[in-house]
Amino acid sequence: MLSRGELTPDGEHATLIFRRRYPHGIDQVWAAISTPEGLEGWLMAKVATIEGRVGGRIELVSGPPQYHSIGQVLAWDPPRLFEYEWNVAPVPEMPRGERAIFRFELTADGDGTALRVTYRRLTRSTATGFLPGLHAFLDRLEAQLAGQPLPDWQERFLARGAEYPQWRGHADHGGG
Repeated sequence: MLSRGELTPDGEHATLIFRRRYPHGIDQVWAAISTPEGLEGWLMAKVATIEGRVGGRIELVSGPPQYHSIGQVLAWDPPRLFEYEWNVAPVPEMPRGERAIFRFELTADGDGTALRVTYRRLTRSTATGFLPGLHAFLDRLEAQLAGQPLPDWQERFLARGAEYPQWRGHADHGGG
């Protein structure tokens, strides 16, 4: 399974899709992506409020820049599907703010889990920067699931940036 993400432009917006396979059970991966304790590590979440139900509230303060996002849970089907709104007020690197949809789909795959992450409705400039950023976060998730030290996000972001020709000199932000 390719670990590199795909960007699909759609007018002023874009969609990012990443597919990963982790050699860990679906319940372990679910806990890492849908609980405050799980998100605290790989996503660097200082605040993670998740009302685990469709229509529930979600609030995150996460990532290296500690973006504050709010929204509603749009899909909640443990341990298979988690989708939510990611609404961020304008900040210098996202002058129009963002009103995106983040979706995590998990499928049991033998003794592991296939994970498909889709970020929809990001502005194109944000999506371009989020390519290496989300890649770095998913590398951190892999380490967390394996019980290994988490790689430095900034170092991983810069290293992964070379894999994405779309990302050239874009703002240092990436998907939290």
